[in-house]
Amino acid sequence: MDLPLIRLARVDSTQDFLRRNPYLGFCVVVADGQSQGRGRQGNRWESAPGSGLWMSAALPSPDGVAPGLVLQRAMAAVARVLDPEGKVLGLKWPNDLVAWKEGRLVKLGGIIGEQIGGRLLLGLGVNLTSAPGIPGRAFPPASLKDMELPTPPTAELAVLISKFWKNLEQEIQPLFRWPDIGSALCWEEGQGTCLGWEPDGRLKVAMAGGIRRLSAGEITGLA
Repeated sequence: MDLPLIRLARVDSTQDFLRRNPYLGFCVVVADGQSQGRGRQGNRWESAPGSGLWMSAALPSPDGVAPGLVLQRAMAAVARVLDPEGKVLGLKWPNDLVAWKEGRLVKLGGIIGEQIGGRLLLGLGVNLTSAPGIPGRAFPPASLKDMELPTPPTAELAVLISKFWKNLEQEIQPLFRWPDIGSALCWEEGQGTCLGWEPDGRLKVAMAGGIRRLSAGEITGLA
């Protein structure tokens, strides 16, 4: 059975809306625009009306899925819905939606997750028809339109994505993952060489002091 869908013209953020309204239970919220969209590490931005998919879903917590895998599997499901033939979209660790454009990796979307009581709140933002101009980014923003992918109505996308999110026990393989083995990496706290993505969602990296397995909260500014 599909989750109930709530559509809003404008909201501060779909994630905050679900946090404020726990009585709604398990459901999906999609907004035409957001004034304070939320991202990783507390980032916030204004989402232009009609330019993207801004949604959150309140779901039962998945059984037997490592916390570090939840968002990766959720974003891999998004890639499957937006790019069903698997020609363009991939994942950047830990859970960004990306693609290659003119030899450069570009970012099309991001996802956050919160465990509140018995509910898993997943919040997604994807640039559909346009991307904001954000200078100085290692991975500049892009949109589905830039990648010549179709942009179905947002309510339709929200329903399709939420169907996959109800079964995060199932693993979906993306077209590609970045970084792959052998990629040179740097981030605000250090640098190293990628040795692969671990089964629990961590990133295995060779550094000067030895091998480390990094979780999403340990590093910022990965490039």
